[in-house]
Amino acid sequence: MLIIDSKDCENIDKALKKYKKKFEKAKILLQLRERQSFTKPSIRRRTQVLKAVYKQQVATGKFDA
Repeated sequence: MLIIDSKDCENIDKALKKYKKKFEKAKILLQLRERQSFTKPSIRRRTQVLKAVYKQQVATGKFDA
């Protein structure tokens, strides 16, 4: 649960902006999306490896994105 300390004189827009930033930094939405369906550990590892290979290819210039 996110708690935002707002002062009485603080604008509601500023408080909402603080909440949105805190929400984004906490990565709550990503966690919710991740928990919607179960992914096997082997598939997680495979995707991590594929991402690493892709990043390495882009860094070396072998893959034109």
